[in-house]
Amino acid sequence: MAPGRGWFNLEAGNGVIPDTSFFEGEPAFKFLNLSRTTRLYGFIGCLIAGFVLSLLGTVVLVFGMLVLFAVLYVLGTVISLVGTGFLIGFIKQTRLMFKPVRIAASIILIASIGLVFVGAFALRNGVLSLIFVFIEYLAYTWYTLSYIPYARAAVTKAVGLG
Repeated sequence: MAPGRGWFNLEAGNGVIPDTSFFEGEPAFKFLNLSRTTRLYGFIGCLIAGFVLSLLGTVVLVFGMLVLFAVLYVLGTVISLVGTGFLIGFIKQTRLMFKPVRIAASIILIASIGLVFVGAFALRNGVLSLIFVFIEYLAYTWYTLSYIPYARAAVTKAVGLG
């Protein structure tokens, strides 16, 4: 494919990336006038950075560093979540988090982030911290699925709950 055409040329407006709700509203860092391409790269960068931090957290857990694990893992989750702000803006992201369709997942996600810290810092209990990390992961997954039409219904049906 020729340079400047196709997927990488998001500015062309040729229908490759449609104007959906993810590119509407106040984008993050509006004062910098970031293009849609740059905002998409910011989103992808945050997802990758979040994954790497969470993975590093898992590695340090193997060496028994519970507090560092908690910090890295939660930071990875938060950076991944912040990445969406590059697409739709942080204020809109916050409003969307507390819509009725995803408020339960958002509250469980935020609570589990706090509880991972409680388990690691206050209680110094690795098993409890891992349970909270697992709950955090499930809540983040459920939250993310709420943005994809019919994804939650498909998952519940696939696991035999629907």
